[in-house]
Amino acid sequence: MRLAFWVSLAILVTSSGCGTQRDFGHSPGLTSAQKHTIEDSVRRFALDVAHDISQEGPTAWRRHFSDSPSFFMAVNGQLVFSSSESATEGIQNFARTIQHIELHWGDDIRVDPLTPEFAIVATPWTEVQTDLKGHQVTTTGFFTALAESRNGQWQFRDAHWSEPVPPPKAP
Repeated sequence: MRLAFWVSLAILVTSSGCGTQRDFGHSPGLTSAQKHTIEDSVRRFALDVAHDISQEGPTAWRRHFSDSPSFFMAVNGQLVFSSSESATEGIQNFARTIQHIELHWGDDIRVDPLTPEFAIVATPWTEVQTDLKGHQVTTTGFFTALAESRNGQWQFRDAHWSEPVPPPKAP
């Protein structure tokens, strides 16, 4: 778990600045063709996730999150799911509180292939939730995750959602 955090942090820190995507050479064992194939398949996976969540609701997350002991998820720097089991329970509880959810990734889904089995995903997101009374809430932020290919299928092994920090209140 900690390794994924440090890898994610290192990628985020080194990619900040000019706003351009760079090839950091994290995967010297991958050919250019392999990198492009992984990037394309992980982007398709991410788009499928947003489609499935928007069509089926939050319970669709279960099949897109790794069902392994290594899974965890944080939101705004707080660990919300420490395991696959806690994610399953949390997803089921959340699904009972909403009528509909729409998830949209930003146009710039960044994928950094690390190995044939692992890639970092980073993208802005927008989510519109409609509660049981019909009230809508729209939130935006940034998403980072470690995607893992298992049995030929990508899943999120860990994830972090963040929302913009509100400006400080005037004294």
